[in-house]
Amino acid sequence: MMALAAFTAVVIIVGAIGFFTIGREDEVIQGQIDVEEYRVSSKVPSRILEIRVKEGDYVHVGDTLVILDAPDVEAKKQQAESAENAAAAMSEMAQAGARREQIQAAYELWQQAKAGLDIHKKSYERVQRLFDEGVMSEQKRDEAYAGYKAYEAQEKAAKSQYDMARNGARSEEKAAALAQVNRAKGAVSEVSSYVNETVQTAQMEGEVSNIYPKVGELIGSGSPIMTISLMHDMWGAFNMREDQLNGMRNGDTFTAFVPAFNKEMAFKIYSIKDQGSYATWKATKTNGQYDMKTFEVKARPMEQLDGLRPGMSVIIKK
Repeated sequence: MMALAAFTAVVIIVGAIGFFTIGREDEVIQGQIDVEEYRVSSKVPSRILEIRVKEGDYVHVGDTLVILDAPDVEAKKQQAESAENAAAAMSEMAQAGARREQIQAAYELWQQAKAGLDIHKKSYERVQRLFDEGVMSEQKRDEAYAGYKAYEAQEKAAKSQYDMARNGARSEEKAAALAQVNRAKGAVSEVSSYVNETVQTAQMEGEVSNIYPKVGELIGSGSPIMTISLMHDMWGAFNMREDQLNGMRNGDTFTAFVPAFNKEMAFKIYSIKDQGSYATWKATKTNGQYDMKTFEVKARPMEQLDGLRPGMSVIIKK
């Protein structure tokens, strides 16, 4: 009886220890520190001529990162500049009008036509008087009238040519020539923007995390050259089942353990996003009555920790 009682006591003690230890073990959620990044790339196909930085360097806005060689762009720039010069010359010609010698020549032709008109007008008037007196035939009168009208039209045409030479090109022609100049300037500006792409500078300060091509390699349009990590914009990312959220919402704070520093840090949630149907899920029952979806929870540190880097683990214990 005493042995049975002792055995029963041992079983009860072991069960109690298991209940209070194994059954109440903390649930661990492991995340990691992420950082905002941007990629440096060029709009034009080119060859890597020089890389001014290396991985791990901290760069500031305006620092030169890489120099590219794009001879095709330089050739297109020369073509665009030549087209601009030609358009400018045509526009100047339209604005200036005809040369003085052309105006003088048109004036002389007009005067010549005027003199011929005067002669034929007087001849027609004499023939008309003779016709009225019955001395001249109607045919002669009609021939003199036709000659008079022909020289009248010739005089008007010569006068129009003189006015055109003196006034220069029409306003529509001047506007068209000016539009061609502006179009050529736009082409030069476009090519110049491509030329500027051959020198890549830092747009934001951060740390060079990755450099992809080597010096001498060809890169295509839009191909990434390097990645800059914005070290001032870091956060912790955690994948949690919805039963682990326990009412979390944006703006809530929690404490997490950072093994790299063996200390705890306070974080503030700013994003909770469904990972979608492709994410890991867990059936709550063996017969699969419903599933637990996974959410991505992002939280920023509430204080700066010198040395905190992307990829470091962050532990939440529940």
